[in-house]
Amino acid sequence: MPSIRLPDGSIRRYDRPVTAAEVARDIGPGLAKAALGAKVDGELSDLARPLERDCALAIVTARKREGGADPDGLFLIRHSTAHVMAEAISRLFPHARLVYGPPLETGFYYDISVEGGRPISSDDFPAIEAEMARIIAEDRAFTRYEMPAAQGMEKLRAEGSKFKLDNAERAREAGSASLSWYATGVPGTDWEDLCRGPHVPSTGRIGAFKLMSLASSYWKGDESLDRLTRVYGTAFATKEELAAHLTQLDEAKKRDHRVLGRQLRLFHVDEMVGQGLILWTPNGSIVRQELQNFISEELRKQGYTQVFTPHIGKLDLYRTSGHFPYYRESQYPPIVEHEQMAALAKEGCSCADLANRLEKGEVDGYLLKPMNCPHHIRIFASQPHSYRDMPVRLSEFGTVYRWEQSGEIGGMTRVRGFTQDDAHLFCREDQVAQELLGCLSLVKLIFGTLGMHDYRVRVGLRDPDSAKYVGDPRNWDKAEDACRTAARTLGVPFSEEPGEAAFYGPKIDFVVKDVIGRSWQLGTVQVDYNLPERFDLSYIGADNQAHRPVMIHRAPFGSMERFIGCLIEHFAGAFPLWLAPEQARVLPISEKSAEYARGLHAALAGAGLRASIDESNDRIQAKIKSASEMKIPYLAVVGPRDAESRRVSVRAFGIEANLGEVGLDEFVDRLVREHRTRGAETLRGTLGR
Repeated sequence: MPSIRLPDGSIRRYDRPVTAAEVARDIGPGLAKAALGAKVDGELSDLARPLERDCALAIVTARKREGGADPDGLFLIRHSTAHVMAEAISRLFPHARLVYGPPLETGFYYDISVEGGRPISSDDFPAIEAEMARIIAEDRAFTRYEMPAAQGMEKLRAEGSKFKLDNAERAREAGSASLSWYATGVPGTDWEDLCRGPHVPSTGRIGAFKLMSLASSYWKGDESLDRLTRVYGTAFATKEELAAHLTQLDEAKKRDHRVLGRQLRLFHVDEMVGQGLILWTPNGSIVRQELQNFISEELRKQGYTQVFTPHIGKLDLYRTSGHFPYYRESQYPPIVEHEQMAALAKEGCSCADLANRLEKGEVDGYLLKPMNCPHHIRIFASQPHSYRDMPVRLSEFGTVYRWEQSGEIGGMTRVRGFTQDDAHLFCREDQVAQELLGCLSLVKLIFGTLGMHDYRVRVGLRDPDSAKYVGDPRNWDKAEDACRTAARTLGVPFSEEPGEAAFYGPKIDFVVKDVIGRSWQLGTVQVDYNLPERFDLSYIGADNQAHRPVMIHRAPFGSMERFIGCLIEHFAGAFPLWLAPEQARVLPISEKSAEYARGLHAALAGAGLRASIDESNDRIQAKIKSASEMKIPYLAVVGPRDAESRRVSVRAFGIEANLGEVGLDEFVDRLVREHRTRGAETLRGTLGR
């Protein structure tokens, strides 16, 4: 009979099979009341699942013990809410045919076929939500039952849904000997759906929900198959959590970098150029260049040297590194030389045959570079190195290219061409720990300067059960230990996540939480014993023998496009002065003060500041409004009295009233100092706001 091991290490023994719900009741009535599901040997499960063998059991509730929403609890709530929504739609739209409805990180959706009937629109959301509320109020149990696969297929054929038949067939192909359904209530009497589960115990355990939007989709994602309506929703354990989420979404909409990017003229995506290919406009180029200048200063201090490499490389380079064909699905097709392509065409070589020959190495070609590291490796290998030379630190703002599906491209955060603040360090094994600390200090400096203080660290390790990782397991052990040790020095929480390593080595990722609570994976540092082995790199040691270097990959910003897209949203477009495309604008109240305004503008520009002057005939309030829409950090309002006293009335973005008056020279000097210190000293702070 089963022995149940709980998360605290205690064991509960039973003389008969029990359910997770019974174990929860034995532990205490509070846990039993809060329980939504269970994890049995790490697998999420219903509370009603019988436990017949020895196992590890954790009861899933809406909140984690240390606080915060439990992702497993949210999964159960959202999966169950998707079923409730499907039942409500089935009641209101009898012609609707359900396809599938998975939970998501932020909610859930259900794909529905409405062919032959009235389509669902967002105007129907109030009626659907009202029906869902009735189902939840009925507090009907989610009841699972199973059938042998053959019998289940007969049931589905009788029901006549090709979508459910296809779902079931794929489950059988995956090895399922049975098919499972969930009824909200009594099987055979109440509504039910083909589903693997798991679910919360009953509909009444769903806390708060809201339907969010509609979208078009296609069966199996194939545009040649049935067009479907996708209904999105979200759900939380409490109304308060739902309200907080909706507030965050509203704030995120205001901060959308795609909208702000157009408004502030930061970047442009042009269909004639191509999806996912960013055109940096003058304003956005300033932000990017300031960030590059910032990190370049720090790299010089740490002894990096800058290199430049081409945008393409021979396939053999990437065959040696393992990127081709390992990353084939995310690469652009290889480029074959004209003469070779003509010869292959004469042979009658098909596209499939060409692809096979390319993969086997029988045909050579070039590749738009998906990674910078093979190019840097060849630079290191281009000359001999002594142990005294080590470490060799090569840096580059290198542009790489990845093939992304059209539906996955979004603004600057998911693109097809992006520039990495890339660097590769080639060091002795005894230098790895110190070099890692240098890389991590650079990331911390960037986040601190930009006010991104809320972040966590993720150490990506190899999955011992996966075949995708290359290299000697002993080297992997050393690299993973180095990453763990370095992560401990950061003084912030870090987690170890098997399966998240690159194919050649473990990595340290930085996951930053922005001002409205969203998480972004930005900087990364990776330890690599494998690529030096694949490229047969060496240096001459103190013993006059050849030794293999260790390679560290690091990119504190990661993708410049993604980082700046996140930065736009983090600051809501209101960049600090040192990053702002336009740092100050001079606003003369009237023509009487125009000459003084021009002199102030000249002084700002002469000090190297990015300033403009508004000499339009608009009233001063209209000028202030126009400047505010561009989120300019400082406005210098000048009138005849200011001209006489050589003073400036200062306004700062986000503050309605004037900050106060300062002398012209002090105004210029303070802005120069704020720029130079990257916000450590501010004019706003000097004037007490």
